[in-house]
Amino acid sequence: MAPLVSVLIPVFRGRATLVRCLASLRAQTLPDWEAVVAVDDGDPDYPALLEAEGIADPRIRFVATGGVRTGVAHARNVALEVARGRLVAPLDADDTFAPERLATLAPLALARGAASDDVRIVEEADGTLLRTWLGPGEEETVELGPDLLLDDPVPVLPVVDRTLGVRWLEVPICDDVVFNLLLLDRLGSYPIVRRPMRVYRQRPDSECNAPDAVFRAEAGYRRVLAMLDSGELALGCELASRVRASFRRRIAVNAAFGRARAKGWVGSYQAFVARLNRCGRGSGRSRAARTTAR
Repeated sequence: MAPLVSVLIPVFRGRATLVRCLASLRAQTLPDWEAVVAVDDGDPDYPALLEAEGIADPRIRFVATGGVRTGVAHARNVALEVARGRLVAPLDADDTFAPERLATLAPLALARGAASDDVRIVEEADGTLLRTWLGPGEEETVELGPDLLLDDPVPVLPVVDRTLGVRWLEVPICDDVVFNLLLLDRLGSYPIVRRPMRVYRQRPDSECNAPDAVFRAEAGYRRVLAMLDSGELALGCELASRVRASFRRRIAVNAAFGRARAKGWVGSYQAFVARLNRCGRGSGRSRAARTTAR
């Protein structure tokens, strides 16, 4: 019998984090899931790693991407091809879900096509909380529409009804944003639970903190603009116009991050965004903070 949710987990050099990631899945209050781990580093020993940790769970399957460092988008699509669930939920191998996440989001995704939640962005090294996305509020859920996504696009990883037919496009740095734009083009909006039920960890060796991250980000942003111009990224006219304006601002702010690095900034990109947010307090969120998260 097919599970309700297929969790898609790309892994590249994930020996230090995959067990923690899968432990958060095994703690889910919704047991009707499978994990499809897409191995993108050619390492054949991940099953042995789980066995050494006493994890023998038939809901966890492994699939090879067919290459090394083919990218998160490609790895997710490889996992998607063999996934059996009606719903799919992407999860990075260094991140974790709160125990109630799938049980909370699955009914919303079945009803609306997709659903997600707030996120805690923390430093991997010491667990420092850099920021959350939505913050406190009276409403249990808010609607994710283009304005909210483009205003401060943190990594939003929704639970999605796979019958929508949305796949990840291979765009450097911002593939998750593009995926959500495709969802919004189909759905108009979808619900975001205000409670943060996912931890997104900033690792020093992540692609967003690599020495060439500034160049990769600009290449990704310009790639999105080129895809809009060519029609490869097919969005409605109004949404496409908003995306163009947002990504032009991102190019400018990414350049500011590059200048900060050149002057000695050693923190992560998200820490840089958090600093911009703090600097923007008092007169609302700064324009830079509203448009910079990758």
